[in-house]
Amino acid sequence: MIEAQASKTALRVALRRAAHQVHDARPLVFEDPLAVKILGPEYALELARTPDAERRPFSAALRAFMVARARLAEDALAAGYREGGVRQYLVLGAGLDTFAYRNPFAELRVFEVDHPATQAWKREMLVGAGIVVPSTVTHVAVDFERQSLRDELAGAGIDFAAPTMTAWLGVVPYRTREAVRATVGLLGSFARGSEVVFDYSLPREALGEREQMMLDSMADRVRLAGEPFKLFLMPEELAAELAAVGLRVVEDLDGPAMSRRLFEGRTDGLGLRGKGGRVCRAVVG
Repeated sequence: MIEAQASKTALRVALRRAAHQVHDARPLVFEDPLAVKILGPEYALELARTPDAERRPFSAALRAFMVARARLAEDALAAGYREGGVRQYLVLGAGLDTFAYRNPFAELRVFEVDHPATQAWKREMLVGAGIVVPSTVTHVAVDFERQSLRDELAGAGIDFAAPTMTAWLGVVPYRTREAVRATVGLLGSFARGSEVVFDYSLPREALGEREQMMLDSMADRVRLAGEPFKLFLMPEELAAELAAVGLRVVEDLDGPAMSRRLFEGRTDGLGLRGKGGRVCRAVVG
């Protein structure tokens, strides 16, 4: 992202999560009662203009992917809280994610990490929307070019020896391989049983012609926004990178697998297209 400027892609993600609450049929794939509220009146007109799934199927497919990955992360968190003793939730690249402000788990502490400019913008949005920041939330501003994520988390009070769930959504494609390796190395050092859910993208050459065109179009848009794609991975390559730091892949879902789990039987046109975007869940140990 551009120095001292809030992430533009974070806003686009937030708009798509909010659009799901407004434009798609019930039952929703991902329920987020604060998704519209956090955007405030400033973005109400843009939200109202969001094209529906019938008129813009590829736009709807992108929205579907974003709500699918959020649902999968929060489902994994709920399971970890109930069954795995998870009491820490680390949200890397939090953007306008709202989980921390609708957290239903009394003993769960949430650490939100983002670039200082994006985090300052979010806190302004929270105030403007009248959304209360609970005492269970800790904001951790990290400039990854100048600061150590481990040091900043330690200073914020995270317990690396405690089972932790991490959501790392919408970040990996925008980071260099070296930066991703550094982050997965840190995540692999958490307590045994800790988990991470994140999304990543397949290389262009692994896609069909139509999906290559979709990727090219999206790549142009994010590049013009100053946040270009930098990293694409094959599943086998990713699994090896994770294994090297003690993370074992539990699930690595492509579009068809997510469709079967989350979009089966929908009649509103909302659904995933292609196989380029994937969601991986990995566990320490």
